[in-house]
Amino acid sequence: MKKLKVGVIGAGSLSEAHFDAYKNNPNVELVAVCDLIEGRAAAKAEKYTISTIYTDYHEMLANPELDAVSIVTWNNTHKDIAVAALDAGKHVLCEKPLCLNHDEALEIKAATERSNKKFMIGYVRRHASSINVLKELIDKGSLGEIYYAKASNLRRLGNPGGWFSDKSRSGGGPLIDIGVHVIDLLWYLMGRPKVKTVSANTYNKLGNRTNIKSLSFYKAADYSPANDVEDLANALIRFENGASLMVDVSFTLHVKNEQSSAVIFGDKGGAEIDPSLVIVHEENDIILNSTPQIDSPSFNFADGFQNEINHFVNSCLTGEDPIGGIDDGVEMMKILTAIYESAAKQQEIVF
Repeated sequence: MKKLKVGVIGAGSLSEAHFDAYKNNPNVELVAVCDLIEGRAAAKAEKYTISTIYTDYHEMLANPELDAVSIVTWNNTHKDIAVAALDAGKHVLCEKPLCLNHDEALEIKAATERSNKKFMIGYVRRHASSINVLKELIDKGSLGEIYYAKASNLRRLGNPGGWFSDKSRSGGGPLIDIGVHVIDLLWYLMGRPKVKTVSANTYNKLGNRTNIKSLSFYKAADYSPANDVEDLANALIRFENGASLMVDVSFTLHVKNEQSSAVIFGDKGGAEIDPSLVIVHEENDIILNSTPQIDSPSFNFADGFQNEINHFVNSCLTGEDPIGGIDDGVEMMKILTAIYESAAKQQEIVF
């Protein structure tokens, strides 16, 4: 099998996960890195022995030896870079969220349809070892019909500032940043049903809360105190098959401790996904809580990113369709856009 020649667009902190995972894959050759800040690109090139650096992604995409790219940039650039990469004949792995809204997602979908290249979104939580185990159980009917799921990811002092709190670059706050992870994960496990209605709220009450002296706070590399994104979002999502999903997610909240939970329920059993995988089922009229014996029962980012990159590389080299392709991205952006629209209009969105 030939090696896939890969470039990474964006050399910020999250790019490390991509670089490390590509470096660990024997079927990959890292050949290029691009960043607006030349020194940052040069540092990554030196660390990962990459021959070519760019500050303009258009120049990078014109490189004929490049087979595939990872897009690890601000959310507001994802659409333009993804479309340009596909039109240049490159396979694309785009970090979540896919883009800023549903209309942009449709533009990317159009680009995938005129390209014969693979396109995948970096929904890293889908690729955790524990999720692979749970998905197999669900697909075999062990939990029966999945009809309800609930996720909560509440930070009490977790607004990073910088581009994360600049809506023009991020597209939103905790919903589009950390909420998309759990919404997509549960939707994926539920069988990816089509959305029917969305009812939601968003709140901007606390901002970055840099006045807090007794606790450290998240801080983006380009930190600034400006903030025009939501602190908290909650939503009830109903699907065409009758199932429903509830979610609440925050950057800043007066909560005793940070909370992260994700659960899913079927008519034959349920599963607690966070903080670690537990299967709930019945046997001999007894309710049992079962803990699968696997290497990574709780989510591990390094494990997830390595599995994600390996899956993307394999798709590019074999021609197999990846998990988390453009159709999933379009539906997820439809849901996220509807949540923000519902909150702004204070009414349910019906499709």
